[in-house]
Amino acid sequence: MRFFVVCPGGLEVPLAQELAEIAQRPESKALGVWVIDPTPTSPTGGIGLAGPISTAMALNLHSRIASRVLLQMAQAPYRQEEDLYKLASGLAWEDWFTSQQTLRVDVTAHRSPLKSLNFATLKIKDAIVDRLRDVTGDRPSIDTAFPDVRVQAHLTATQITIYLDTSGEALFKRGWRDEKGDAPLKENLAAGILSITGWKPGQSLFDPMCGSGTFLIEAAQMALSIPPGAIRAGIYGDDAKPSRLAYRPLVTSANGFGFQRLKPFNEAAEQKRWGNLKEAALAQMLEKRKQYPDVDSLRISGGDINEKLVSMFRANWQRAQLPEQALVRQVDALATKPPTNAQEGVMLLNPPYGERLVIKGGRGGGGQDHNSRDVRDAEYGVEPENRFEMNLETGRQSAKRSSRESLKKLQAEEEQDPKFVEFLRQFGQHLKDTFGGWNVFVLTADMALPGQLRIKESKRTPLFNGPLECRLFKFEMHAKRPSSSEG
Repeated sequence: MRFFVVCPGGLEVPLAQELAEIAQRPESKALGVWVIDPTPTSPTGGIGLAGPISTAMALNLHSRIASRVLLQMAQAPYRQEEDLYKLASGLAWEDWFTSQQTLRVDVTAHRSPLKSLNFATLKIKDAIVDRLRDVTGDRPSIDTAFPDVRVQAHLTATQITIYLDTSGEALFKRGWRDEKGDAPLKENLAAGILSITGWKPGQSLFDPMCGSGTFLIEAAQMALSIPPGAIRAGIYGDDAKPSRLAYRPLVTSANGFGFQRLKPFNEAAEQKRWGNLKEAALAQMLEKRKQYPDVDSLRISGGDINEKLVSMFRANWQRAQLPEQALVRQVDALATKPPTNAQEGVMLLNPPYGERLVIKGGRGGGGQDHNSRDVRDAEYGVEPENRFEMNLETGRQSAKRSSRESLKKLQAEEEQDPKFVEFLRQFGQHLKDTFGGWNVFVLTADMALPGQLRIKESKRTPLFNGPLECRLFKFEMHAKRPSSSEG
């Protein structure tokens, strides 16, 4: 079977590394041979691979960076809409789902000659429902909000590829986030960024503007080998599920993954393999708990000036099945210090660029406007998940145009806020004075950030948070040399 694993733009290399690691797990090897496509040299929005159908189960359970795992059903040349109908109607959809299940169809394109994607979507949808009506006598209903089955198609200039979505809800929705209102960056983007930083479990990790804790929770789950799909897979059992979900009612073990609603995955042999995958994951989790028995042993901590966000972080930590209480405190970023006994480590943050200091701090009389976030919003959880990430092969023209326009608007606003500019200057000096020996990584849509911090970056990595073009800047903070008087 052919699969395409979708990821945020710019994370193709970390995703390729992760896929190779998942394929080397003993329980993955037991499923059969995996063949992963070569790592792309330019952004593609994902990576293809071939493997047994059970591959989908392992990928959905273990991939932290993937947005979706798509199973390829067909690929063929096309010239007009009728070609799409002919290809889709010729597929044996009745072997995969029933006419009693609800359906959703999405189409993305890059340089397609067709005039209307909506009409192309309609033709594919008609082909599927007509096929099921002819075979079973019934037509499935369409449900664009909470479908049982999702079909995706991608059009290039000459070819169409049709996929079945084995993930269901997007994989960045882990199931532990419970707060209402705007969320920070997506969890799979956070996981990919952690991979880029080179941080390893056991190494000090600190986020001085942690918000509701996405970076730190992802890191803690990595250290403890908690699969990102643990809640959906029911590894914790029913009692451990959050009681009130921002994504309700879908990110729970009751609804699980998309593949669990497809016929081939409900055969006895595949059910046994699914059980084996979960048992192996649980055994590894229990072993890692011995290595990291308490929160202090994780060496993962954070701070934020906003008391409400600190409370959200603590609650999310608990729902993510992490030990004890999160090491976080309400503190101004300008007053933060390295964690105890940490001479070096990794600092990772996504500063609230675009917000006023009074908003960022949650203080003063300006009133909070949480909708002013830029990188932290990025259409989090909006359906359909942004078309940019669903574009499976390339095509960043419109996204770049959109992000440039957004960035110009944000920068124009910031130019009128000297307080925020001064805050960045002070924060840069604070890093130099206090965090010598640390590697600092900052995710931002502000390409001028190094100049505002007055620190020269050692590396910049282009990333896309939804349609918004960002940079992950790396700053190497050199330890201060002791003065001669100290000798």
